[in-house]
Amino acid sequence: MTERIAVVGAGYWAQFQFEGWRDAGSPVVAMCNRSIANAAQLAARFGVTQVYTDLARMLDTVRPTLVDVVLPPEVQAPAVRAALERGIPTICQKPFGVDRVQAEALTAFAESNDTLLVVHENFRFTPWFRECRRLIDIGFFGRLHGITFRLRPGDGQGPRAYLERQPYFQTMPLFLVRETAVHFIDTFRYLMGEVVAVTARLRRLNPAIAGEDSGLMIFEFEDDRQGLFDGNRLNDHVADNPRRTMGEMWLEGERGVLRLDGESRLWWKPHHGPEAEHSYPHDAPGVFGGACTALQAHVLAHLRQGAPLENSARDYLRNLLIQDALYASHATGRRIVISDFIPPATGSPVIAPTPL
Repeated sequence: MTERIAVVGAGYWAQFQFEGWRDAGSPVVAMCNRSIANAAQLAARFGVTQVYTDLARMLDTVRPTLVDVVLPPEVQAPAVRAALERGIPTICQKPFGVDRVQAEALTAFAESNDTLLVVHENFRFTPWFRECRRLIDIGFFGRLHGITFRLRPGDGQGPRAYLERQPYFQTMPLFLVRETAVHFIDTFRYLMGEVVAVTARLRRLNPAIAGEDSGLMIFEFEDDRQGLFDGNRLNDHVADNPRRTMGEMWLEGERGVLRLDGESRLWWKPHHGPEAEHSYPHDAPGVFGGACTALQAHVLAHLRQGAPLENSARDYLRNLLIQDALYASHATGRRIVISDFIPPATGSPVIAPTPL
């Protein structure tokens, strides 16, 4: 099968999607963006000969076999719907929709059209988290009981925070959880199992932005497992590139502790034993250790061979429910049990009425 991949959007993140399709063996054949100048730069860089500003025209002329929507949440829905109503399998960038309600509507629309909709959530496809999952599956830890991630990308200080890459970060009213920690909601579920309850305390440390940029979040999982996410975007950690892993992790089981450092190395400390590096392949080209390529190759394998699929829109909605529960926990100062949680019908998470 020869795929015809079309990309919608030419913002900062689109370059990584283009790299991913190229490295997965299915280069992009067409792209659409409202700014032809931005699109032309990416098209020249990646050898794309068909560039459009009219989405419907691109879809009807190129007739792609897969559409990759790389747009901010506020403008995703029309592009996603245009592809789905033509029966074209579609990948949508995260954050998925303007809120949970819109995400649910897009998911239902895809299902009513019997058309694949996948969310581009790539952190679980980093080689370090894939290796952690492999080790869990072979019983390496014994009984797994805890995970801690300390997020410290160091890119959020001062009045110019985020402006060079993704300036809309500054104006997002819901930021750390919705834009960043949602990666770890998904990753924690991938590694630890289903979330049954959460507790959160959120703060805004940089007054130049609208939303929260720091927080402590406690996760409770099935089988009495627990997780801690300790994140702020202002401080960095020991790494040549603090945004490669975004921080450091400890994965704990009865047989010992596996630690992820800022250079994407894994270190195993057996119980009462010395720590030593756990070798595994983690130097693939591309952002986040080749995570975009891995996700996109995963979707291609599903379309080509019917391989099991991760990150379907329906599965991803659980992440958004947990996201809303974290905001509700902060607003109420209470532990939220997911099975008892009634999310806001408007789709806007409950947030604290006073400044963070």
